[in-house]
Order: sequence, then C-alpha cells, then structure tokens
Amino acid sequence: MGKRVTMQDIADRLNLSKNSVSQALSGKQGVSEETRQLILKTADKMGYHYSRSNAPVKSETSLTGNIALIASEFAFSMKSFFGEIYLSVEEEVTKRNKNLLIQSINNQSRDQLVLPPFIEKKQVDGVLILSHISNDYIQKVLDTGIPTVLIDHHHPEIKADAVLTNNRFGGYTATKHLLELGHREIAFIGNIDFSPSYQERWEGYMMAHREYGISPKEDFQLKDALEEGPVINHFIDQLTEQPTAWFCVNDGLGYLVTSALQSQGYKVPDDASVCSFDNGQLSQLSTPSITTMDIDFKAFGQNAVEKLFWRMENHGAPHQEILLPSELIERESTQKIGTKTR
Repeated sequence: MGKRVTMQDIADRLNLSKNSVSQALSGKQGVSEETRQLILKTADKMGYHYSRSNAPVKSETSLTGNIALIASEFAFSMKSFFGEIYLSVEEEVTKRNKNLLIQSINNQSRDQLVLPPFIEKKQVDGVLILSHISNDYIQKVLDTGIPTVLIDHHHPEIKADAVLTNNRFGGYTATKHLLELGHREIAFIGNIDFSPSYQERWEGYMMAHREYGISPKEDFQLKDALEEGPVINHFIDQLTEQPTAWFCVNDGLGYLVTSALQSQGYKVPDDASVCSFDNGQLSQLSTPSITTMDIDFKAFGQNAVEKLFWRMENHGAPHQEILLPSELIERESTQKIGTKTR
C-alpha cells in the first residue's frame, strides 16, 4: 500500500504553508482564487482525499457592473502623470458600460491593510491598482480573488497581470542620448527604492554606460532622492565637481534639477544638459523645455482595462506583463557637450 498523501505533502510540492493548503481544501478565505484552484488540482493529482462539499463552487462572473481603481494618495497627487492614465482608464471602462469606483489609499489604510469597502465586500468585478502601494496591501487585494491588474508597477513576489513602461529600455535610451552628445560625466537622480520602475530606469542608465565602457561615478548618483527643491540644491552644492549632464527618473525631478542648477548660476544646457522621463506638463513648462522620454498614457488605460476584462474571463491563465515602449522627445535642455546656445 502506498504512502498516504497528507496536506504537508501538498504544501511541500507547491512550496506553500500547510495552513494555506488547509484553507483551500476547506473552502475558507485566506488564499487567492488562483492559489485555491492550484491546490485543488494538485490534491487531485496526488490522490489526496477531501470532502468535495467543502471545495468552493466556481461562481458565475460577477454582475455588479463596477470596476475599482485604487492608488496611494501620493500617486493621485501626481496629476500630470497618473491623472492622464486615470482619464484613459475611465474612458475605456465607460466604453464597456461599467462604472468606475475610485479610492485613494492613505498611509494608515496601507499600513493596517484596510481595503476599501467595495473591495472587501466584493462589490466590484475587477480591480485596477495604479502604481505602488505596498506589496502586503496588493497581496491583500489579490487574496480576495477579485481579478486584478497592476498599472505601472510589478514585483517578483506579486503574482498578477501588469501593464507598465519598459523602464529599463527607456532609461537606457535617455542615457545613451546624453552619451551620444559627448557627455561622460552623467548624474542620476531618483529614489530607486520607491518603485521597481525607478530601479529599472537606473538599471537602464547603468546599461548604457556599460555599453560605452564607462563606470559612472557613485558621487554623481543620488538614488534616494526626494522631490524637494532644498534636497536637490544641497546635492548639487556639495559636489566637488559638476556633471555635464543629468538623467532624472521623472519630469518633477527634471524640473527641480533644472531650477536648482539655474539658481546656482549654471546654464542649461550650456553648462549641463538635463534629460527626464514621462513627458508630462512640467517638462514642457520648464525654461528651457526638458528633453524627456514620452509615455503613451492612453495606451496604459487601453491595455490595462483590456487585460482586466480578459482576466475576468480567464481566471486560471498564467499571469502576463505588457511592456509599453517609450520614445525620446528632444527639446531645449540637452545639447552636444562644449557647444553654446546664443
């Protein structure tokens, strides 16, 4: 007689906790629908006997007519970037005759893992999560079993569909543009711990330097930058030598760097070129206007909503990531090293 299969055997096979297996087999809350189905299939394959009456019956597609869009308060405050994505999402959801429910997540709700009532009570058919909140919070949403798509965010530990910019290639393109203009002393400004997107833009910055056989100076890299004028001014002021070019992970930092350089007597682009990312309003309003990487905000909304409705009909399919390209928009803030504007 073969060895009797136990819950621990299933847990070991799937690299999950025994408690998660128990919750799935007993039909209790606590695991995502995808994980539950995986556990049930594995139990069947391994010959584990459990009461089918406890296993959750797959429900018909929810007909609430509601789609949720949630983001941190900080993300919603960045109107020039996330505001345009929101408008695109709203347009796409409306086309499908659904209602869009919007909720900002404050720090207290994030830290205490308090979900919006319409998600907690499963009063929505799908959830769109805009930018980074926290891994634990996103996982709490996923554990409800409601189909969910991430916008402008992903993480190795989060098993969900995602739509985001190809940030690594975008960072590479921006930095290569500066290198092609003859710059070899290129600074980096951004908080790479804030989101994987900024981390990947820094990786693109490093990739371009490696291609040119250059090791960028560590002193020129502010990798925990706050989007505050005094912070940027202090960083520039304490440098013993000045970079000839700056790559900033977003337009807000590009604007602050340009302003800080000018306040300290440097001319942009005569003394230093500046290149940023996003092609939002700040890059266009700055004097000089800032060279930046353009993101197709409309494509974000279209792809995210399309992927969410696909996921609502394909619960068990493998997760997918959609990487959207970015395009260099050359403006007045970058030029060949050694040249002077009139």
